[in-house]
Amino acid sequence: MPGELDDLVSAARAGDEDAFRQLYRTLQPGLLRYLTALVGADAEDVASETWLQVARDLPTFTGGEFRAWAVTIARNRAMDHLRRQRRRPALSVPVQELSELAGDADTAERAGETLGTEAALALIASLPPREAEAVLLRAVIGLDAETAGRVLGRRAGAVRTAAHRGLRRLAVLLDQRGAATTPGDAAAGPDGAPSRTDTRPAGLPPQIEPVDG
Repeated sequence: MPGELDDLVSAARAGDEDAFRQLYRTLQPGLLRYLTALVGADAEDVASETWLQVARDLPTFTGGEFRAWAVTIARNRAMDHLRRQRRRPALSVPVQELSELAGDADTAERAGETLGTEAALALIASLPPREAEAVLLRAVIGLDAETAGRVLGRRAGAVRTAAHRGLRRLAVLLDQRGAATTPGDAAAGPDGAPSRTDTRPAGLPPQIEPVDG
């Protein structure tokens, strides 16, 4: 995949429109999920701004990890958008710390399979901001720790730690949701109907504030 991406980038830089469209189709789904967690309903607009800048600056791209370059542009556009809107997105909900490491490769995928994309992004966005971005970049975008660290301006070890902690918290949330939705566990309301104890996010996920440094 990296070799194919490099070939597409080279062709797109030479003016191949089909190659640029293929780059868009390859990266847009992950970028959009990442931006949805950052800016919510405005993700499409910020993604459009991102691709406009990518198209404009592509001739000056000097090599390296193209995916990280595009994500850095997306993150900068998201931060600019949040500043313009003067938003203060919802931050984390308290979740107990665990000492055992969750399986990094499976937890985010499990969230998507169990809850669907929007609800999974909502759970990730409910993590502390540093952990949420680390999980998004590592598990959703697919960057390694070193590359994600360059995007965030942080050391690779710090990104690994944040991603591990975030995935542990996410695993706890998934277990809690599974226990809360087990048939027969819902308490009956005053009219005999089960009471609404389900806290599943509705609609678009909450947003996380990108953190510098």
